[in-house]
Amino acid sequence: QVQLVESGGGLVPAGGSLRLSCAASGRTFNRYAMTWFRQAPGKEREFVAAVTWLGGSTDYADSVKGRFTISRDDAKNMVYLQMNSLKPEDTAVYYCAADRLPLRNRGSRNPVDYNYWGQGTQVTVSS
Repeated sequence: QVQLVESGGGLVPAGGSLRLSCAASGRTFNRYAMTWFRQAPGKEREFVAAVTWLGGSTDYADSVKGRFTISRDDAKNMVYLQMNSLKPEDTAVYYCAADRLPLRNRGSRNPVDYNYWGQGTQVTVSS
């Protein structure tokens, strides 16, 4: 059974940092892009960052570019999101997701392209 489990969320003041982790199990993920999405109350789920298989390339939403860094450790089946210079508008539930198809050259920004999701971890940034 495939499982993705996020951790590392919490309450942080504006300007602070958090590191989210996503532990993957149930299949070999090194051939699949892994992506972070987030969803704030009353808003649609939005793309945050993606890393392709074997960490070949990364992609970031404009709103987080330069502040967030996505990485993966395939030996541990882990994906990370380092978030620096956090802003109140970063407040959301953050979800880790695994691509539906292997070996994509670019992580998709569309949630429908991901068939495995974690339960989410809450990030709250106070002003």
